[in-house]
This record gives sequence, structure tokens and C-alpha cells, in this order.
Amino acid sequence: MKQAQAYAALDAYVDAHFDAQVRMLQALVRVPTDTPPGDNSPHALKTRALLAELGFDAVAHEVPAAQVRDYGLQSLTNLVVQRRYAPGGPIVALNAHGDVVPPGEGWTRNPYGGEIEDGKLYGRAAAVSKCDFTTFSFATRALEAAGVPLRGGIDLLFTYDEEFGGLLGPGWLLEQGLTRPDLEIAAGFSYQVVTAHNGCLQLQATVHGKMGHAAVPATAVDALQAATRVLVALYAENERLRAHRSAVPGIEHGYINVGRIEGGTNTNVVPGTVLLKIDRRMIPEEDPAQIEAGLRRMIEAAVATLPGARVDIKRLLLAHAMRPLAGNAPLVEALTRHASALFGEPVEACGTPLYTDARLFAERGIPAVIYGAGPRTVLESNAKRADEHIVLEDLRRATQVVARTLLDLLAA
Repeated sequence: MKQAQAYAALDAYVDAHFDAQVRMLQALVRVPTDTPPGDNSPHALKTRALLAELGFDAVAHEVPAAQVRDYGLQSLTNLVVQRRYAPGGPIVALNAHGDVVPPGEGWTRNPYGGEIEDGKLYGRAAAVSKCDFTTFSFATRALEAAGVPLRGGIDLLFTYDEEFGGLLGPGWLLEQGLTRPDLEIAAGFSYQVVTAHNGCLQLQATVHGKMGHAAVPATAVDALQAATRVLVALYAENERLRAHRSAVPGIEHGYINVGRIEGGTNTNVVPGTVLLKIDRRMIPEEDPAQIEAGLRRMIEAAVATLPGARVDIKRLLLAHAMRPLAGNAPLVEALTRHASALFGEPVEACGTPLYTDARLFAERGIPAVIYGAGPRTVLESNAKRADEHIVLEDLRRATQVVARTLLDLLAA
């Protein structure tokens, strides 16, 4: 079979089975995977049953309960589907995550409804990244149905802790030797081909003062006042960071976000403790060790300006930036070529300010890229916001792009 005929066969398979693919995505969206609390094993079991309907034997790997609890989750089961063809070709991992942040406010549709309107499917994780459970699964089925001799293999990896850093998802599978790929495609959030991304450091700063009655404030040390000085220092740092821009297209500059503040006991009580949860996005050019040390010094110095106050700082997450590896050229070339052809516009390699599970493969020397179903930009899908959705035509075309890319990599 000529290459053009093979591509046409792949496209035709995706078209013919697209209704089934959409039904699978609806079924996945309808099982909540809010993280926290992170009780995601029920979704893994549902996914396993849906994969069985496609003829895939998904092996469930339940992470030990103690590790899951220590991580701050309730249950976590990772799924691995291994397809092996003739020897001599690469093993390509396709990894998507099912966990997602809670829906939050502002939805005009049921976040777990999987409703379709005007060619869009709505629901939490519809765009990031339950859509790519289906993209990767149906692309693999299309490849195997095309009748083309294949070499190497595919590992479908469906994991559930990207929101917590991925260490018990793909990180755990890699550590346990349950997948040993040569190349990796991670779930996308736009139809750009992403080869680099920011790192992320998350810290928890607990500011301690001395609780006291508001009628006699001199007997207390106001932890909120000390925490306010920390906030002033952090937001001033953001202004400095704007001047240090990354050389990677698609990535701009580092940023500090204070995402959660807790503290105090009552209106008439001087707060004795205030907790800040801090997120520092790091561009690929920054050194995580230096960034963390500097951030800790900044927080400690701000608290020290209020006599009697002190601070405890705990690292919650350190996700390193992803940088392109030399061996990713076959992935990048195939994905950009097919995406450009099927979407009818230039699709090039770029970076993203997000952080992803793909870094865990790159850290082990496995060339990785990020690609999957999504709009031109992540903002267009409302990912992690109200009314998250996926344009179904984007889902169809992304599935065809992945199927064609797999053919290029694995055809004998």
C-alpha cells in the first residue's frame, strides 16, 4: 500500500468510527475525577471497560494505598495497554491524564454531562485531557486496521495525578519499569506541537504570630500582617520577572501566583497563623534550585520585619521545565507535517507556559512532545475554567494526525 493510500485509510477509519469515539468521550466525562479529592480509581475501571470494547486489554496498576494517602489523594489506578508488532521498530508511548481540577463556579452546562451543542462537547476534562484518551485509543485502532505491516509497539498510558505533578502516574509507571518507551507523545491542550514548557515550584508558607484579643492587640503578634508583607514582596518580584523573558517561542517570563490563603479564627481575634500556597512558574532558562533558595530567603526576610513572627516553608511540588531532546525530530517532523495538512494552516513546534507529565519522560532521556485534541490556544477551550469544551472537528482531525504519525514511526 502506498503511503498516500495508507493515510487515506487511516482518515477513513477515524471518520467511520467517530460517533463511537464521541460516545466514549461522553462516558469518560460523566465519571468525575476532581483532584482534590482524587478518588480516581472508579474512572480507571470505567476506562478499562471502554477500552475492552475496542479490543484493548488494559492492565490496571493500583498504586499502594499508603503512597496515595501520603500524596494527598484517595485512590489511584494507572492503566497500561501494550501493543507489540514485529521487532525492529520503536516503542511509542501515548500518555493522557484523567484527573482534573474541580469544576468551580460559572458553568452554564452540567460539568459532568458531556452535552453537545454547536459542534462542541462540554464537560470538565473534555479538553484536558480525557479527549486524548479517545484520540490515542482510536488512532491506535485506525493504525492496526489499516493492514500495513508494523514494527515496534505502542504503550497507551492513562494516568491520574497530573494535577499533583505526575509522580504517581507516569513517573510511577516509569520507575516500576511498567513502560519503557523510546518516544512519547503526551496529551495536548491545543493543536500546536509543544516541545518545551515551564517548570513549576509550589511552596506552602505557614506564617506564625501570636493569637490575641482584638481589644488588646499589643498582647498579640499579627500573623496576617506578616503574611501581607510576604505578599507585597512576592508581587514586587513579579514586576522584576517580567523583564527576564525566555528565548523559547510560546514562553514569556516567570511568574508568582498566591493561589490560596487560610488563617484566623474569628473577627475579634488577632490571627495567630496564616497559610499561603505559592506557585512559581519557571522558564526553561532558570535554575530550580536557585529559584527555590531565593524564594525562601525572600519569604523569610519579609516575615522577619515583624518582631515575634516566624515562618515555616514546605515544598509541595517541584516540576522541572521540559527542554527539547535531539531525538524528538521524527515526532516533531511527522506531527507538524500532518497537523499542517489536516488543519489547513502552518503548525509549528513551540513552547508553553504550562507544565506537564511529558517532562518525566524527557528527564529520563526519552524524546517527548505534547500533541493532542484542542483548539489553536488553550484559552479557547476554557480548560480548567467554566464551560470547558472540545470542538469535535478538532478532536477528529487530531486523531487523524496522531494515527498518521504513528504510521510514519511504525510502518515496516
